[in-house]
Amino acid sequence: MVNVAIVGCNGKMGGFVAAAVAENKETKTMFGIDAFGEKDFDFPVYKNFLDVTDKPDVIIDFSNPAVLDDMLEFAVKNSVPCVICTTGYSKEQVQKIKNASNKVAVFYSGNMSLGINVLIELAKSAAKVLGGQFDIEIIEKHHNQKLDAPSGTALMIADGISSELSEEPQYVFDRHTYRKKREKNEIGISSIRGGTIVGEHEVIFAGHDEVVTISHQAQSKEVFAVGSVNAAVFLANQKPGMYDMGNLLLSKI
Repeated sequence: MVNVAIVGCNGKMGGFVAAAVAENKETKTMFGIDAFGEKDFDFPVYKNFLDVTDKPDVIIDFSNPAVLDDMLEFAVKNSVPCVICTTGYSKEQVQKIKNASNKVAVFYSGNMSLGINVLIELAKSAAKVLGGQFDIEIIEKHHNQKLDAPSGTALMIADGISSELSEEPQYVFDRHTYRKKREKNEIGISSIRGGTIVGEHEVIFAGHDEVVTISHQAQSKEVFAVGSVNAAVFLANQKPGMYDMGNLLLSKI
């Protein structure tokens, strides 16, 4: 049995994670962490890591970047692996995550959906073949409550594509500030916010008289919660290092 600590348990995603943990026969929630304290759960909820006396087998984090320092300090001090699903980190915070992975196992992904990670692999394969001849654009759509843009997943897709290109691309997020033709080494990333869109990502390879598109739509946030719990089970017995959905996919082959 893998004992899980849920960071951000009172949030929408935290609730989905708690339900996914309960449904999985290999996992159990030991406690939650949330600044708002207790809620109607069958496990204790602490306001911060300073109040925690138990040691979980793994942490699942669906909170916000402000929690990162305290969480990593607790994880490193107690040798607890972390599944980090929060997005919107600064470059400095991403480096802190990488530094922590030298001492504990860290599963870091901007999107925990199995399907979106298949999309990334397909986009990488397409970039390897089409990248030198086709223009590449990424469009991401999310609900009107999402704070960060572009999405962490859009950047994951762009980074995956970049790894397959012979020339390092330039990410372009906003074209209205200048008037010039598109450069061949650009990857355009556009963000749409509206309604209750859970998450949609589309990769466009636009060539001469033909267009290839690869897309993914998440119909509910539950897919991300289930993915995070699968990642927790996978990570619980791993050695220190950085892991992602690619590692999880390989473990299932």
